[in-house]
Amino acid sequence: MSHYIDPSRDQFEAFKALERGHPIEMLNLVKFRDTAAYPDSHALAKTGLSGAEAYANYGRETGPIFANLGGKIIWRGVFETTLIGPGDEAWDEVFIARYPDAHAFLSMVTNPDYQKAVVHRQAAVATSRLIRTKPSDSGATFG
Repeated sequence: MSHYIDPSRDQFEAFKALERGHPIEMLNLVKFRDTAAYPDSHALAKTGLSGAEAYANYGRETGPIFANLGGKIIWRGVFETTLIGPGDEAWDEVFIARYPDAHAFLSMVTNPDYQKAVVHRQAAVATSRLIRTKPSDSGATFG
């Protein structure tokens, strides 16, 4: 399994180049490390926290920032199996976060308190996928 924790510069620039004035929904697929990998200088570096525990720290510290910007989790599920796709990808967290617009997301990730807290996510995550979508009518059928 490839390791994706933070966006590359090119991915972030592509995100910023998209239209910003409509709601966005971010599909989050997250796989935790067995043991959190904090930087040696971090107070939690030698505590032996699990990736799940470090991710919970991330949620506690960033949740108020997310909510204050109008963000909310609109769907969460428990991963069971992959029917189509790589068989080696299993996820510990699967959810969709809705933001009022891309400005709100960018405001969150540039918030100084968020930037301090993101160390928990970086310590927690073995790999992840973060997929931006634009909400649309669901329709009655596939396609």
